[in-house]
Amino acid sequence: MIGGLGMTELIIILVIVLVIFGAGKLPEVGSALGKGIRNFKSSVNDSTEDKSVKGDIEDKNKEEKDT
Repeated sequence: MIGGLGMTELIIILVIVLVIFGAGKLPEVGSALGKGIRNFKSSVNDSTEDKSVKGDIEDKNKEEKDT
């Protein structure tokens, strides 16, 4: 059970997606979705790394002022 969805609901959703996009388009849709998720994750990771680097620089500046 994924997020409160049972096996029957997942099968119905997959059939609807197959009817809407067709069998030929499904690999393209899956690939585009995967790339979008990958880009989102990398931008989130970059954002958190930027914040930690900025915090390290601010900490160094404070230490230099204290000494």
